[in-house]
Amino acid sequence: MTKVLISDKLAPAAADIFRDAGIDVDVKVGLSPEELAEIIDQYDGLAIRSATKVTADILAKAVNLKVVGRAGIGVDNVDIPAATAAGVVVMNTPFGNAVTTAEHAISMLLASTRQIPQAHQSTVSGKWEKSRFMGAEISGKRLGIIGCGNIGAIVADRAQGLKMKVLGYDPFLTEDRAKQLGIEKVELDELFAQADYITLHTPLTDATRNIISADAINKMKKGVRIVNCARGGLVDEMALYAAMKNGHVASAALDVFETEPARESPLFELDTLVATPHLGASTTEAQEKVALQVAEQMADYLNNGAVSNALNMASVTAEEAPVLKPYMALGKLLGQFVGQVGSSEITSVRLEFDGKSSKINEAPVMASTLSGLLGPIMDSVNMVNATAIASSNGIAVATVKHDRRCDYETMLRLTVVYKDGERTIVGTLIGGDKPRLIEVQNISIESDFPQNMLYLRNYDKPGFIGSLGSLIGKLGLNIATFHLGRKEAGGEAISLIEVDGEVAPDTLESIRNLEQVVRADYLKFAN
Repeated sequence: MTKVLISDKLAPAAADIFRDAGIDVDVKVGLSPEELAEIIDQYDGLAIRSATKVTADILAKAVNLKVVGRAGIGVDNVDIPAATAAGVVVMNTPFGNAVTTAEHAISMLLASTRQIPQAHQSTVSGKWEKSRFMGAEISGKRLGIIGCGNIGAIVADRAQGLKMKVLGYDPFLTEDRAKQLGIEKVELDELFAQADYITLHTPLTDATRNIISADAINKMKKGVRIVNCARGGLVDEMALYAAMKNGHVASAALDVFETEPARESPLFELDTLVATPHLGASTTEAQEKVALQVAEQMADYLNNGAVSNALNMASVTAEEAPVLKPYMALGKLLGQFVGQVGSSEITSVRLEFDGKSSKINEAPVMASTLSGLLGPIMDSVNMVNATAIASSNGIAVATVKHDRRCDYETMLRLTVVYKDGERTIVGTLIGGDKPRLIEVQNISIESDFPQNMLYLRNYDKPGFIGSLGSLIGKLGLNIATFHLGRKEAGGEAISLIEVDGEVAPDTLESIRNLEQVVRADYLKFAN
C-alpha cells in the first residue's frame, strides 16, 4: 500500500486527504535527522514544512520515495539536485500563502513607517511619548518591488489601494504584465534611485544573494525604508546596519534573516528596526490552505501521476495524466530501443509529434523518452532527472509538433544524433493505448515491444530467413513472433524477432557470424 510520512506540523485535515485517497499516512513530528533516516525507506511520499531537512543523506536512504511535498513556497530545506538525481519529485505550494505573505509585507511597511511596535512598548511601559514617534504618510510615495511574481503582484495591488506609486523590477516581468499590474517597469538601479520604499519578493539564488548590498544602498535616496518578507540573505545585514546607524536608511522591517532562528544581531540594537520571526505565512487560513494543497497534490501524483507545482519536472494535470500515460510509455520504449543499439556519444535528441500527439503536453513525453534512451548507457536515469542529465551532458533536446496529416492517427518520431551518424525510429498507439513500432531507420516494419527481442540488419538475399530460423532453432531459442521489413528487393532489410527467454552472449555472437547479417542486437524492453 502507498504510504506517506508527515514529518512537520500540518493541519490535521491533510492526513484525512491522504486517507480518503486510499493512502496510508503516518504523522511523526519532530524527528531527528537520524530518526528520519532510519524510517524513510518505508515511505513513498514525505510531506514537510520548513523544519524537516531533506538532505542528500536522507535521500540516499529513501529508496522508495517518489515525492516530497513542501507546504509553502520556500524549499531551502530540500536538496533539489539530490532529489532530482534520486528520481524524487519535489513539489511546493506557491499560491497557498501568497495573500498572507503579501499582507504581512504591507503590515511591516506600515508598522515601520509609524513605529507602531516601538510606540506600543513605550506606551505599555507607562510612558506617553507622543512627540517621540513622528511617522510619515505612505500615500503618494514610490514603492519599489523587487520580484513581481505571485506575492509581488499582490503587494502591488494592495499598495495601489493605499495610493502608492509602484515601480517594479523583475527580469521575467513583461511590459504587458507590468501594465496589467499597474506597475512601472524599471531597471534595478533606477528602482534604487527613485523608490521611497523597497520591498523584496524574490527567491534566494546566486543572482539575488545580497541584492541589497552596501553598493545598492549607496544608490538609494536618503531616508529610504526597506522591507524583506521573502528570504534571508537577500539583504546584506551588516551593510543595512551601517546604513540605518548613519541614517541613510530611515527604517527596516525584516521577517527573515540570514541565520534563523535569529537570536542575536547588531540590527536588534536599533529602534528603527521592526523584526518578526518569519511570520510571513503564519495565518490560520494560510496554514490550512497550504497543508490541504500539498496533500492533494501528493495524493494526485501517487495515485494518478498528476504533477502540480513541481520544481524539478514538467507539470501534468490530473486531466492530462491518463491521456499522456500511453504516450509516455511509447516514448520510453522508443528511447529504450535506440539506447540499446547506440554506439557513440549522443549530441542531440529530437522528438516529433504527428496527428493526435501534436495536441498533447510534450514535456513529460520527452522526459520519459530521455529516461528510456539514457537508461541503458547511464546509471540511475529516470523520468524526473533525465532532462537534467541530458543537459549536463551537453545533449541538445528539441520537440517538434507537426500540424499535418500522417499515415497513422497518432505518431512519435525519435531522432538521435551521434558524433558518427543518427538513428530514427517511429512509433504509434494502436487502439489509443498500445505502443507499436512502425519504422526503423526509414524502413517500415511493425512490431510490439516484447520483453526479449533480436534486432537484425541484413542483406535481403534468398534463403536468409531459412538459415536464420534453422540457426536459432539449433541454438535453443524459440521464436514467438517474426517481423520483416526492407527498403527494396535485394537491399538492406530488418528483422525483429521476439524470442522466449534471454539471449546469451555466445548465442548472439553465433547469429552475428551468419552470412548476410550486418549487425545483430539483443534488446530488452520494460514498461
